Amino acid sequence: MTARPVPPVIPAASPGPRLGKPGAGHPMPLASPPGRPDVVYGFGRIDASGRVADRATIAALGWRGGDRLTVTAEGGVMIARRDPGGVSTVPSRPYVVIPAALRRRCGLRAGDHVLLAASPSQDMLAAYSFAVVDQALRDHAQMAGAGRRP
Repeated sequence: MTARPVPPVIPAASPGPRLGKPGAGHPMPLASPPGRPDVVYGFGRIDASGRVADRATIAALGWRGGDRLTVTAEGGVMIARRDPGGVSTVPSRPYVVIPAALRRRCGLRAGDHVLLAASPSQDMLAAYSFAVVDQALRDHAQMAGAGRRP
């Protein structure tokens, strides 16, 4: 049995100039999910007035200046929902104000960072204190550790 050699496969030269510089050719296409994402995450920092902002999360919701919001909080998590009867109003800039009473209830202070989660399908923005995120990670680690065998 005699095998014939397989000729090498050499790709054709790229049609664009490559002049030895990174990115000089055509960019590779990136896959993007169809439609709007389920949740868009970001980080924000609470200022002295209770404002917290992240352009990507607010943009994902499509909220505009003048939209009314209902803002609630429980267990270290602030929830804002668009509501025509809401007490808070989205300002012209992309941020949300967490009222002082809700900041106290969540244990949030000026300068604190929060994890923001925007859910366009629910028209909702959640702000999680890092204490809540830390506790969730500890709980997960304990559950994962309980399932291990020695």
